[in-house]
Amino acid sequence: MQFFHAIRWKKRYILYGVALIAAVRIGAACLPPAAEKVSAILTAESNRELPIYCVQTPEKKVAVSFDAAWGADDTDELLRILEENNVKATFFLCGYWVDKYPDEVEKIAKAGHDLGNHSATHPHMSQLTAEQITKELQDCHAAVKELTGIEMDLFRPPFGEYNNTVIQTARENGYYSIQWDVDT
Repeated sequence: MQFFHAIRWKKRYILYGVALIAAVRIGAACLPPAAEKVSAILTAESNRELPIYCVQTPEKKVAVSFDAAWGADDTDELLRILEENNVKATFFLCGYWVDKYPDEVEKIAKAGHDLGNHSATHPHMSQLTAEQITKELQDCHAAVKELTGIEMDLFRPPFGEYNNTVIQTARENGYYSIQWDVDT
């Protein structure tokens, strides 16, 4: 039974990848954040800090991203699909995934994709203290930097969960917090 479940999920991920490629070719009104245009938004009504969901642009572009907190069996095929379609993506990496799959991380970086921080251990960040959040960010950052030499500045909170402490602590650690606005 698990075998068929795994096959179904593999096909689903490949279909999602193809759908994302189609979206890139058709175009959309969001693109990856440019450093000079990006800042966390503080809503006036609730004083709630928000991560970046979308950056408006007159260009027809879409940002494609993946959270690397899963196995690595499909990484080569995913990279092949992206390369065949001349698409660059952002891979948000968990520190434990970097430790377990260093060759995959190097392939992703060598292919020219952006690397982002997805925490060291994939915890519920909104339940952590600022000190614990900093440790999660810095441990993942150190693992990626040591392996690839890349200094990351994008962070995606695990499970999409965040609060003001998460966004503020990420910013204090040099990260733009990035969320998604369309989920497969």
